[in-house]
Amino acid sequence: MQKLEVLGGKKLKGLIQISGSKNASLPILAATILSEKKIHLSNLPNVKDIDTMINLLKSIGSIIKINKKNKSLSIHNKNNLDFIAPYNLVKTMRAGILVLGPLLARFHKAKVSLPGGCSIGTRPIDIHLKCLSKLGVKYNISNGYVYASAKKGLIGAKIKLPKISVGATENLIIAASMAKGISVLSNCAIEPEIKDLVNFLNKIGAKIRWTGRRTVKIYGVKKFKENKYKVMPDRIEAGTYMIAAAITEGNILINGIDPKIIKTEIELLKKIGVTINTFKDKLEVIGKNKIRNAKIKTAPYPGFPTDLQAQIMVLLCKANGLSIVNEEIFENRFMHCAELNRMGAKIVTKGNKAYIQGDIQFKSAELMATDLRASVSLILAGLVAKGRSKINRIYHLDRGYEQIEIKLRKVGAKIKRIYS
Repeated sequence: MQKLEVLGGKKLKGLIQISGSKNASLPILAATILSEKKIHLSNLPNVKDIDTMINLLKSIGSIIKINKKNKSLSIHNKNNLDFIAPYNLVKTMRAGILVLGPLLARFHKAKVSLPGGCSIGTRPIDIHLKCLSKLGVKYNISNGYVYASAKKGLIGAKIKLPKISVGATENLIIAASMAKGISVLSNCAIEPEIKDLVNFLNKIGAKIRWTGRRTVKIYGVKKFKENKYKVMPDRIEAGTYMIAAAITEGNILINGIDPKIIKTEIELLKKIGVTINTFKDKLEVIGKNKIRNAKIKTAPYPGFPTDLQAQIMVLLCKANGLSIVNEEIFENRFMHCAELNRMGAKIVTKGNKAYIQGDIQFKSAELMATDLRASVSLILAGLVAKGRSKINRIYHLDRGYEQIEIKLRKVGAKIKRIYS
């Protein structure tokens, strides 16, 4: 079993290069199923979730050649693909459900295991299924699998998502790209990763355009072409290292990120006392010894991301006074609070609200990670805690952060991976 050991008290200084986006790579990888031509992808992050998606695609017959040195791959999905996404591959990763749409679009049938992932809420797939049914899909759920078919192929339709959902928006856009006729999807999620997916699809031959802030019009096509595509940088990774600089009163240059896609996070950090200088594709973050308290509500993009909620909470533990975090996306995303309290935090949760009393000094402890973002919040606390902290169950962390201990050591952190 692996764990991370963190010795607190070091101000982080230096440069961190941002990796490709996990949350953009996963739907793009799934979308390659639409094409029978070779697709070349670059800037893929070297994280466990990407490995899992690649193995899932291989299991259905995708021919994939990987160049890990260049963080790229070529993928060829011929006409003899299987249509079954098995439990042993989908169980650890929520994004496994994203193969449902492209399998139905191209092969008119699919058998996909109900997904797993982090234990941060139920995250049902009912929106995916109900909206796909409007494209002509028939489905039933049995023995933990979704059995779906569209014998005559998918047919374009006007669909309003009942709730803003990133995964459902991605599945629908991918599926509708090959549906007969025109689809108009409204109340869509508009995260930068979804815009990246649309850019990729258009580059391989799809006909998709945004006609409103949350409305997209899709003209179904029959064939897709060979092409190359570079995945966008990871804005959640960038946000995490911004908070790392702030909490350690450090000075980090974060390279390879467009500040425009993290405007909300930058504005919030500036508001609570962090100095941030932005450039074309990088930003400088300078932490201060005084942090102001805040009231924060997570929301769909362009709101504050739920994937940075645990991290910002650690910073607010150092703020002056009481802060409140309202979690509006997932109902079970405060499990890190108990571990932070063991380190000296004073956090009380009531329903979907967390009340954080600031002005505390973190103390080292042995800790247990509960999900991907909770894992990194414990590292952030460990960076400023007195003493040496140990974080267990870091397999969650490896799902979404590429070489985090190596990147942190390069800017001065005392952190190492322990194999036991």
